[in-house]
Amino acid sequence: MFTPDDHRHMAYALELAARGLYTTTPNPRVGCVIVKDGQVVGEGWHEKAGAAHAEAIALEHARKQATGATVYVTLEPCAHHGRTPPCVDALLKAKPARVVAAMQDPNPLTAGRGFEQLRAAGITVDVGLMDTEARELNIGFVSRMTRGRPWVRMKVAASLDGRTALANGQSQWITGSDARRDGHAWRARACAVLTGVGTVKDDDPQLNVREVRTTRQPLRVVVDSRMQTPLAARILGPGTIIAAAGADVPRSVALRAKGAEVVVLPNHEGKVELPALLQELARRGCNEVHVEAGHKLNGSLLDEGLVDELLIYMAPCILGDTAQGMFHLPPLDSLAGRRKLKITGVSRVGEDLRMLARPA
Repeated sequence: MFTPDDHRHMAYALELAARGLYTTTPNPRVGCVIVKDGQVVGEGWHEKAGAAHAEAIALEHARKQATGATVYVTLEPCAHHGRTPPCVDALLKAKPARVVAAMQDPNPLTAGRGFEQLRAAGITVDVGLMDTEARELNIGFVSRMTRGRPWVRMKVAASLDGRTALANGQSQWITGSDARRDGHAWRARACAVLTGVGTVKDDDPQLNVREVRTTRQPLRVVVDSRMQTPLAARILGPGTIIAAAGADVPRSVALRAKGAEVVVLPNHEGKVELPALLQELARRGCNEVHVEAGHKLNGSLLDEGLVDELLIYMAPCILGDTAQGMFHLPPLDSLAGRRKLKITGVSRVGEDLRMLARPA
């Protein structure tokens, strides 16, 4: 169904889409290439919400040459009005002969309607070319549209024996500077960075992006059931959310005076309802959430089935049994209860190893 040329042009469209890795949220990362008589006559990628979509930019480049051409796009052209007009309308006006899309838009406002309108106008539509790559590029957007919550990626820096901090809470720095810089790149692509109040007390982190260039900073979210975040904590300020379990009015006022927003989401145990917190972040347009927390919050998220991916950096050192582990989880009675993972990638970053894994 798809030719080598089709693969080559879609690969380039995906390359263009990836240029929006750190900027498009809450929108998906999309690239578009227009080809006529074997030559690229237009190309574009979506940079940020409110800016022109990839198809509109590519069509502007191609102009009249778009008529009768083949359009390669990494996501179904939108068929609804948002901050910009529907891309389907622009394509219908341009009259290409064929549209090749990597995947259908999971947004229910479009979800197949774009393809239907193109086919109704006599334009050939082929879907599914390099769909795995396209889905991975927008895995957070797909998660938010289909599950109502962001894609949760948990970052852990550990010793070779799986320890993340000393018994006294000291953890800076287990891994090297290259791994920390790489971790900041993963932070930069996320919409929010999530941590617990224990980490705030022990490390006083900023949890912003500093080691790589970025045009925006993710939200900073602290799970803090009893609002114990120190008022001098560096994480406080505009763009910080304190997720609490109860309404302590004086404390809320003090935290808000520091620029933070307080959101109260209690569960039946008097702690923060974590699924509700993720749903709230999705409501705010968060596609990917990057977790950098201690073993207790890590364990809670994992135990509730809220972790989609593990990003683990392992340093060539040993901290011993008294140091803290990666996850605080209930004990197992047998190996049958172990949580199985699928390793999706292993690479070396400086002196450390980086491992990506997902629940099997």
